[in-house]
Amino acid sequence: MNSHINARTTRYARACMVARHKAGVPVGEIAAAFEVSQRTVFKWLARFRAEGEAGLANRSGRPHRSPGAVAPGCREAALLMRRAFKVTGEQIAEALRLSRSSVARWLAEAGLSRLARLGPAEPVRRYQRERPGELIHIDIKKLGRFARPGHRNKGAGWDFVHVAIDDATRLAYAEVLPDERRASAAGFLVRALRWYRDQGVGVE
Repeated sequence: MNSHINARTTRYARACMVARHKAGVPVGEIAAAFEVSQRTVFKWLARFRAEGEAGLANRSGRPHRSPGAVAPGCREAALLMRRAFKVTGEQIAEALRLSRSSVARWLAEAGLSRLARLGPAEPVRRYQRERPGELIHIDIKKLGRFARPGHRNKGAGWDFVHVAIDDATRLAYAEVLPDERRASAAGFLVRALRWYRDQGVGVE
C-alpha cells in the first residue's frame, strides 16, 4: 500500500481499529489511542461494514466528475490534424475548442512541435571527388592568442590557421600565420600547392 507521507493511519492501523471495536473498546478510546478524531474511526468502521477488508485501502483522490476534462480522442485528433494538414497548434486549438497549452504539450510530447518533423527527412547529400587533387578546400580559422594560462587574454592578438584539404583523400596542409590578408593567403596557397606536389598530388 502506498500511504500518504503525512497519513495518521495505515491499512494495518485501520484493521486494528476495527478489531478493537469488535472486542468492545469504545470509539473514544480507539480514537485517543491512534491520535485521530472519533469521526475518523467511525469512517473506517463504516467502510469495513460496507466493503470488508477492501474498504480499509486508500482510495483515489480523483473526482467522480470532471466537467472541464478533455474529451477522449481529442489528443489523437489534434495530432492527426497536425500530421495531415500541417496546421499550427493555435489553429488546432481553435478548431477543436481546446486550450493552446494542452495542444502545445501534446505536440511536444509527440515530437511534432516543428514543421520539419512532419515530413520525411531530407536525404543527406554527400559528394566526394574521385581523384586526388581534383578539388582542394581552403579555409582560415581565427584563434585568440594566450599570453598566460586561462581565457584568451585581451590585447594578446590573434593567430590565423590557414588550412588546405584534398577532397578525395582528406590529405591536409596547414600553417599558422599572423593575418589573413591577401599576401599571406596567396603565399600559403603557393606553399600548399608545392607541398601537395611533393606528396604526388597534382592539384587541378
